[in-house]
Amino acid sequence: MRYITNAFSLAMLANLPRTQLGIELIPASTARELARDAVSAVGHASTAEIFSEILGLPIKADRRSVRLNRGDSVIVGQYSGPRLPEGATSLPEGAAILWYEVTVL
Repeated sequence: MRYITNAFSLAMLANLPRTQLGIELIPASTARELARDAVSAVGHASTAEIFSEILGLPIKADRRSVRLNRGDSVIVGQYSGPRLPEGATSLPEGAAILWYEVTVL
């Protein structure tokens, strides 16, 4: 299973503490390809809108719980920049979304 999220938490791991992770910084073009068949677990509509704009794909908001097992992966859009105001639908100057693929090994 593959998910797209705006955060990663150890609580997502089904088999703690015996879990190994692979974490890779990926370009937006790779995130776009991987997100095509990913299940959205992006928690806020405004964040989903920003992800949709950056990736050129429809990403919907869905506050679902995620439990990851071996072989599952998460495409994490990690915000980098000044704190966003509530409901922001665009990134301020100097801000970026960094894309990571986190895989449960």
